[in-house]
Amino acid sequence: MPFIIPANTLAASGFDVDNSCRFNIASSDSLSRTPSSGSNRKTFTISMWVKGTTTTTQSLISAGTTGGEYNFNVQWIASKLSIIGNADSSSIMDLKTTALYRDFSAWYHFVLAFDTTQSTAANRVKVYVNGVQETSFSTETYPARNTNIQINNNTPHSFGMSASNSQFWGGYMAELILIDGSALAPTSFGEFDEDSGIWKPIKISGLTFGTNGFYLEIKQSGTSANSSGLGADTSGNTHHFTVNNLTAINSTTDTCTNNFCTWNSLDTFYNTMTFQEGNTQGTKPNSTVE
Repeated sequence: MPFIIPANTLAASGFDVDNSCRFNIASSDSLSRTPSSGSNRKTFTISMWVKGTTTTTQSLISAGTTGGEYNFNVQWIASKLSIIGNADSSSIMDLKTTALYRDFSAWYHFVLAFDTTQSTAANRVKVYVNGVQETSFSTETYPARNTNIQINNNTPHSFGMSASNSQFWGGYMAELILIDGSALAPTSFGEFDEDSGIWKPIKISGLTFGTNGFYLEIKQSGTSANSSGLGADTSGNTHHFTVNNLTAINSTTDTCTNNFCTWNSLDTFYNTMTFQEGNTQGTKPNSTVE
């Protein structure tokens, strides 16, 4: 599948994404919000641009209770994209891609379209990566028809950590969108460049976000849950996210239309080297920070 632009490249996309949010595992960074009331838990769409794939288990977005009885998690597990759901402490959904996503320098666009009212199981959850539907799964358990997912419930929703307040994310996120009430195709959020064939973001317009929908553009750098914060919602719904351990420095210009070079954490020259701050820093065995 086509990947987004290589490192240290500025895309001539016609639409530029100015900012992303950089998450650091060591400081347990996250964005979180609890909706004041529940909404459509059967039909919704999640769209996000992500950079910083991992070989460990890290969470991109989650919703639900910390005890694990009722939760929803989108995770990278051993470089595979995984969508997991639980209810009454039992699994109701488990999708793990066969494909391995381990290009540490690339931006990926994930679109997850849910409609559990569909009679065909495979149509209840559709996974798109860089504009292409993913249909090959090493684990493939779809939710039962008319299942309520934790997204859009009045439980905590988070970017950068799991529903159990663990498995923190170390990387970048941009253009974080939830559409409440519609299962959309990736063409609502991106398109293939007519010259390069590369999947790129588009300016979203005419979308109905729904009751609990939001659009996080990371335009601001404040640390409060308001229009000046990193988690400001610009959809018009004002569903601003709370900033947890993030500061102004976590707002970066490394985006899906302006991709910067970062360390490749698959590098084994120093087999105990650790990486942090979105792979912009690496610590060698002698504790020297590069």
